[in-house]
Amino acid sequence: MINNQIGEPVENLAIGSIVEVDGSHIVAELDADLTELSRIYAGEVYPIGQYGSIVCAHFGRRIIYAFVGRLRMKAEYEAERGIQSSTATDERIIEADLFGEGEWQRSINGEEPTLKFERGVATYPLPQQTLYLTPKSELRYIYAHRGDAAVYVGEHVGAAGAPSYADLNELVGKHTAILGSTGSGKSSTVAAIVHSILEKGKEAQYDQWFPRIIILDPHNEYGKAFQEHRRLSTDEGTLFLPYWVLSLNETYDLLIGRTEFAATSQANIIKNALLDVRMSSATEMKLETERVTVDSPIPYVLGDPSGLDDFGQDRDGQLYSTGFVGAINAQRPTGKTRAQHEEYNKVLRKLDSLLKDERMSFMMKPWNGASDRIGDVLSQILNRDNPVTVVDLSGIPNEIAGVASAALVRILFSIKIWQTDLERKSNPVLLICEEAHRYIPNSGEAQYESAQEAIRRVAKEGRKYGIGLFLVSQRPGEVEATVLSQCNSWIVLRTSNETDRNHVRGILPDSLEGLTKMLSGLRRREALFVGLAATLPSRIMVRELTECQLPASSDIDFNLGWQGQSATDADLADIATRVAISAATKGFSF
Repeated sequence: MINNQIGEPVENLAIGSIVEVDGSHIVAELDADLTELSRIYAGEVYPIGQYGSIVCAHFGRRIIYAFVGRLRMKAEYEAERGIQSSTATDERIIEADLFGEGEWQRSINGEEPTLKFERGVATYPLPQQTLYLTPKSELRYIYAHRGDAAVYVGEHVGAAGAPSYADLNELVGKHTAILGSTGSGKSSTVAAIVHSILEKGKEAQYDQWFPRIIILDPHNEYGKAFQEHRRLSTDEGTLFLPYWVLSLNETYDLLIGRTEFAATSQANIIKNALLDVRMSSATEMKLETERVTVDSPIPYVLGDPSGLDDFGQDRDGQLYSTGFVGAINAQRPTGKTRAQHEEYNKVLRKLDSLLKDERMSFMMKPWNGASDRIGDVLSQILNRDNPVTVVDLSGIPNEIAGVASAALVRILFSIKIWQTDLERKSNPVLLICEEAHRYIPNSGEAQYESAQEAIRRVAKEGRKYGIGLFLVSQRPGEVEATVLSQCNSWIVLRTSNETDRNHVRGILPDSLEGLTKMLSGLRRREALFVGLAATLPSRIMVRELTECQLPASSDIDFNLGWQGQSATDADLADIATRVAISAATKGFSF
């Protein structure tokens, strides 16, 4: 019999009775007459015992809701507690975690009654109370977004197509981690959220809507997803991060590198030379030299380290004295043994190799005293023409990828610090760090120290200055733990690796152990959405995008590819020609 009274228990959805209440955890025994794990009510099929589904108990006018976390045989449950089982072998136990309460409120104006739902539990059910499946009409109220600052993410699984919304301020302003194995739909999830943010202005009928989103893209895949975007790329010459914007630590990473990072003598040589040339430039530019530090973004002349002998002298036997190279030479000892000069020569040899590497031209182009002012550097990162800026890092050598990403993030953070409170409030920025484990790994390698420091600072302090952070990774266990712990919302897609699943369990809030057990079995685009941005922890299907809205990250179809013609000798010769051209113009090779 169907009970149509609003707020009253629906007998057709009764599934059993509670046998144990332990804090927010409840255990219920399913009715013995349940021959199938589903019920039908009002033409809708309700599965019983599905991970993440919602059950409820009635306590007067209050309705108490719980997430299903486990379904198992009663004999197993009793054996776990050392109870001698005397039950039938087919009796089943369902375990769930309480998460919220609701109460139907009738309108005095003849309008439809509404469900007032609140997170948290103040009233607890009692043993022997009946447990019910939650009507889908109630699920729609529970999952409904509240307030104007909400963006559409997808649909809740098992909730009759109830839309899933995220609180924009919580999602962006308090940082979000998007985690999942390769092929789980991680990149398309990022694109889906960004598209929802871009579309919100039109849907909400705002007079103006201009989000500012920066994507660090290591695989050149997001440009395809956003036709109206600004692309910063070393291949096209649209990305330039001149060496003089690097901080002292970033300059260490560039010139000393990972293997010799602890070389104190080289570090001192670089520090002294850097301060000297910045001071000289500040004097020429008529800036206040009292405030100049080794980290001040003041352009300086590099000089030419090529052709110098082991004692810093040019072909005419004169000590080279121009720019940064000259500042290094000025520190050399008076002795004439090569061993005394080796630390200086190591720095100059590294600088010389960087200047000759065409791949480094976006960073190592010498300053000519007129162009590349700091305003030009800042305007490429934040501009008013395009809401989405995709920074293509695929053409940057891996050994300096950490330095480049650190400089970009630090410059962005500096912009926000330099802005006034009003400018920060009117120009917040979302930074998306794709493949976060590549730039902020948990390994502590010196190669990534600058990137870790820059992104760690954004994670800790960015929200105060109007910078939101998305960390995207397929290996959450390899992401720098301090940064990941600053995220307050998580969208976790299929995670195959057991170590990564354990790591996810350790960082997720609420009592969600049951939900995390399903991580390895989630479908593509299916995810667990938990944290401050979610109405409540839930299992969702991320919105589907059209082909032109998706990133260029689709897998190669081997079955289809092997049905075509294989490469001929002429095809391979054409490829070799393209490689030769790239090697000559961009420094690329096999």
